[in-house]
Amino acid sequence: MKVVLDAMGGDNAPHVPVMGAVQAVKEFGIKVILVGDESQIKKELSKYSFPIEKIEIVHADDVVSMDEQPSKALKKKNSSLHIGTKLLKDKLADAFVSAGNTGAVMAISLFTLGRLKGVERPAISTILPSLSGKTFLLDVGANVDCKPVHLLQFAIMGEAYAKYVLKEENPKVGLLNIGEEEVKGNDLTKEAYKLLKAAREKGLNFIGNAEGRDIYSGKFDVIVCDGFVGNVALKLSESLAKILAKILKEEIESHFISKLGAITLKPAIKSFKKRIDYAEWGGAPLLGVKAPVIIAHGSSNAKAIKNAIKVASQFAESYLNEHIEKNIERYGKLNGN
Repeated sequence: MKVVLDAMGGDNAPHVPVMGAVQAVKEFGIKVILVGDESQIKKELSKYSFPIEKIEIVHADDVVSMDEQPSKALKKKNSSLHIGTKLLKDKLADAFVSAGNTGAVMAISLFTLGRLKGVERPAISTILPSLSGKTFLLDVGANVDCKPVHLLQFAIMGEAYAKYVLKEENPKVGLLNIGEEEVKGNDLTKEAYKLLKAAREKGLNFIGNAEGRDIYSGKFDVIVCDGFVGNVALKLSESLAKILAKILKEEIESHFISKLGAITLKPAIKSFKKRIDYAEWGGAPLLGVKAPVIIAHGSSNAKAIKNAIKVASQFAESYLNEHIEKNIERYGKLNGN
């Protein structure tokens, strides 16, 4: 198992990506190919001890900046993003991870790797904490304008990821909407509901509409929506998690008795922080392209990069794309494809 890591991607590259790679090879035994400026990478690696056979370096002359337009990034053929995805295409690695420009990662992955057979729109997905453990939400930003068939395909891809990577035995799928009733929503969700309901007859475990509160309730394992709504939900969730952690800390520090209680509650507080920490999940899988790609947060710390590498290896080991293609063909016929 080899995972390519864009060493130049993210707000704190190459320091954080390299540190995360070192942690991953030491903790998980995964081989990592670092792509980027060789001299900078070697300088960062010199700070750590690690099994040298587990890390390779592939030089890249160019870098895609965090605010660069995807159309411009596509022209940078010698960038770490281009070279990294090319290694994947050429079967020299099994998965790719980047904390770089999300739009550029998606555009270059599509250009280099191509879409899976039958997939009309790849989707960016994410894991959010819930009362039952986690909820897999997609799309969270790749497609702001969708057709009903796209939401059906997101459900198919999300169910497969939850089943084969997250190991949910029979993932419960929901459609994010403004009410539980079948007649609720706009034209997109009403038509998507019909397709998902028909897919249920073929085996998709679609259990109905999910309201916003259901993202965290644990009622659903997979929730699908268009990328506009999904991105708003994701950013709201990230903000809420930070605010809750900050409020909890302020309340504990503001009272002497609370400070004493915090000593007793320390394990619970630590567990709480872990459950809402995005770094625990590593990154967002890009579903629908021909090889495993994980997009990490631009501000990822080393822990998040380490876990993104782990998730990427799990993605590759699951043969997920084969399952997705099979089900896209199976359920796609419901839409006349």
